[in-house]
Amino acid sequence: MHASLVFAIALLGAALVVAAASANQPWLDRHFLPSFFLPRHVYVLIETVVRVCIAAAGASLVLGRSRVAVSLTHAPGTAVRTVIAAILAVVASEGVLRVTHARPTGWLAVEEEPRRQADPRLGWVLVPARTGRSEIGGRTIEYAIDDAGYRVRSAGDAVHPERPTIVFAGESVMFGEGLTWDESIPAQAGAMLGIQSANVAVHGYGTDQIYLRLERELPRFRQPVAVVSIFMTELFGRNLDDDRPHLSPGLAWQPAARASRLASLAGMLVPFRLDGTVDAGVTMTRDVLRATAQLAHARGADLVIVVPQFGSEDDVQRALRARVMTDDASWLLVTLEADWRLPWDRHPNARAAHVIAEAIAMRLRGA
Repeated sequence: MHASLVFAIALLGAALVVAAASANQPWLDRHFLPSFFLPRHVYVLIETVVRVCIAAAGASLVLGRSRVAVSLTHAPGTAVRTVIAAILAVVASEGVLRVTHARPTGWLAVEEEPRRQADPRLGWVLVPARTGRSEIGGRTIEYAIDDAGYRVRSAGDAVHPERPTIVFAGESVMFGEGLTWDESIPAQAGAMLGIQSANVAVHGYGTDQIYLRLERELPRFRQPVAVVSIFMTELFGRNLDDDRPHLSPGLAWQPAARASRLASLAGMLVPFRLDGTVDAGVTMTRDVLRATAQLAHARGADLVIVVPQFGSEDDVQRALRARVMTDDASWLLVTLEADWRLPWDRHPNARAAHVIAEAIAMRLRGA
């Protein structure tokens, strides 16, 4: 019995060492996608530290297998009680988490400005006819939302659907997180072109939600001059989330998936993605971008899919973008300095927004 236990412990330790060695950087890059909130060098550092810890734990088990076996043999009751306690803790945690209201990954903070409300098809939209304010970087940023749920300059302003309009669809980057209305991409591009801009972007959206929002809102505009959407490899992971209404390959609408609360929490803390999940996400994203082009062109509008790139594009981002990009001239890659971000988070600052807006205006002037 003792010899078998020693062997099992050594086998477990060896498995941990092999797992740490096998999880090299190419493997990690396949299963842990680029992050918007963490620079790549920080992401790689975290992954390396975890690998070293797993390898160290495995080596400790292999080298101390006899001592561990003796401890387990002399106190089997303690080991059994520990296992039972761990199982009960997991069960209890799941029960406690089920009492709380589970929120989708893209909308975790209920009180965050601009406020959002549930929507059965899109997951959530902005609360209409409301002005919210946030203290950001020593400034008071005002988010005024009109009756249609679009961001406008100030309360009382509204987007006029009968006018020639550039419709800007997207998420917090396109919305103008941390920026005044005049600093936002839609406002600057509209001012440069002398055309009304409609900012229909909503915080936390994936590419499929951006399309569904555009599909709903674009018919309201009588003279859509252009549609501007956005894609960032750093936010591609959102396209794989199924804890909200989402699209699958072929543009089939799916309701939010029901999952274990602990599994959902673990997924947020350790965003591991299977190869099949990533492949399906790439296919869905390509389908959505093609459909976005068809939606715009059916209304006689030009399409620009802006791709902001902070600093040099690394090999992982480049490979992912190459898989997603459709054979379409609508793509607009805009290279930005790595530090052109807000000081408190990683959204574009006013200077970056200006460069993006300028690139959009130049593209649309040419069109």
